[in-house]
Amino acid sequence: MKESFYTNYDELPLFLNAETLARLLGISISSSYELMHERGFPAVRIGSRLVVPKEKLKLWVDENAGK
Repeated sequence: MKESFYTNYDELPLFLNAETLARLLGISISSSYELMHERGFPAVRIGSRLVVPKEKLKLWVDENAGK
């Protein structure tokens, strides 16, 4: 399992790319890409890039933590 190098929420960038998301969640980059393509996950496309707004990620985690 990969370990996150972020120690608090405020250190995160406004938009998380697949690599940052993987480090944050302790998963592989390929798993983070899969997650970013799942229906209901708050990824947005900016040009050809797929990113996750950190505010939307927090809401998604809060809503899905008990599932």
